[in-house]
Amino acid sequence: MGLYLNTSIINRISQVLLLAATLLLAACDDKDIDDLKKQGELVVLTRNAPTTWYQGRDGEAGFEYDLVQSFAKANNLKVRFKVINNFEALLREIKEGDAQIAAAGVTKTQVRVEQGYLFGPGYQQVQQQVVCRRGKKALPKKVADLVSRKLVVIAGSSYAEALQKLKAKQTDLNWQEVSDISTEQLLEQVWKKEVDCTIADSNIVSISQRYYPELATGFAVTEKESLAWVVAPKWKGLITDIEQWLEKIKENGEFAAIDERYYGHIQLYDYVDNRSFNRRIKSRLPKYKKVFQRAAKKYQLPWSLLAAQAYQESHWNPQAKSPTGVRGMMMLTLNTAKAVGVESRLDPVQSIWGGARYLRKMIKRIHVEVKGEDRLWYALAAYNVGYGHLKDAMLLAEQKGLNPYQWVSLKTVLPLLSNKKYYKKLKYGYARGSEPVRYVQRIREYRQVLEQVLQSNKQVFMNNTGINGLTC
Repeated sequence: MGLYLNTSIINRISQVLLLAATLLLAACDDKDIDDLKKQGELVVLTRNAPTTWYQGRDGEAGFEYDLVQSFAKANNLKVRFKVINNFEALLREIKEGDAQIAAAGVTKTQVRVEQGYLFGPGYQQVQQQVVCRRGKKALPKKVADLVSRKLVVIAGSSYAEALQKLKAKQTDLNWQEVSDISTEQLLEQVWKKEVDCTIADSNIVSISQRYYPELATGFAVTEKESLAWVVAPKWKGLITDIEQWLEKIKENGEFAAIDERYYGHIQLYDYVDNRSFNRRIKSRLPKYKKVFQRAAKKYQLPWSLLAAQAYQESHWNPQAKSPTGVRGMMMLTLNTAKAVGVESRLDPVQSIWGGARYLRKMIKRIHVEVKGEDRLWYALAAYNVGYGHLKDAMLLAEQKGLNPYQWVSLKTVLPLLSNKKYYKKLKYGYARGSEPVRYVQRIREYRQVLEQVLQSNKQVFMNNTGINGLTC
């Protein structure tokens, strides 16, 4: 009996030692940033979507793309992106492939954690929303309202997880899961009336509504959840490095600048306005498209930006006028028109060329420390509110400890120009500072929609040379 007890104890001790050794080896196998630097290349899985990674005007772009590049730059790494649009395949690849992280707008859920997926820190809060098309049928306000709808979601997604939980209470709830398309494509199918409803994250919905104005949200399926990078099992050691990097860029303002770049202009949503804009891209823009392109080329501007600005000013109406005396396609004042050589503000060609000339003039005046597309936003704000007030806002930003050379800071302080506490101490005094913020925001939104429509060929443009008699 004593021998048996001793053998039993020995066996248990052996098991404990074996477990300890296994854990120790596993810990040694948790590769971190130093191992990655030796390898020299960060392999990242992502999706081709407006909220993650895409080919933009000047090459690769996207919220996830910029975050990854920031992490790579901080650690002197080269990046190789692998685009996998099938969500189930992407999650399978991060466990089995050679990638270190998946930066693809992945929601951190309890089910995925239990399945063994490793997540970095959350960087964005989203909420799953039911999305349908506006129409005669009322939008669903509760789970029971979905029973009679054709509901389709992405297979293996957090949306499918959420529906499984809802089905426990609403047993007659049914849906279809698909793997061969993206959430964005599903939203397009809803817009085309091919599908009644789907479920999507709030950040995806807010962008997609710009392209498909008839999309509308019913109710939220979940509370707010975090998006996070998924880390490959053998690269678990990277999680600490990602946490430290994310904390740093949130402190120094870099994260806010990236967030502003992709989401700063979509806080406002006007269904009627967005629907009208999409319609006018087809009906009005063809008359002036070549004029915008030629003027923009002359003054080194993106023509889509110039067209978007004109739409914000006049809705592409050359006869537009306001009670304050500004007129024409670009809504020029008399003084501005004279300064840029415009004889007739109601002549659409003169107005477009004059507006482009004036915008280029504003860009040249912007401080050299203002970089990238922020120079455009500063110039547009100056176009709207005046260069003097822009300088006041930059001074105010500096006084408040903000970076005066970043739009994310400037748009925070511009509204303060209408507050006597602040404007009485500034050189140029009172201004309706909220207006240039909304002005820039709208133009950025119109530009994004316009470029998406052009890229996707969702509108048919007339192949003519413009209005009879229009020349440049």
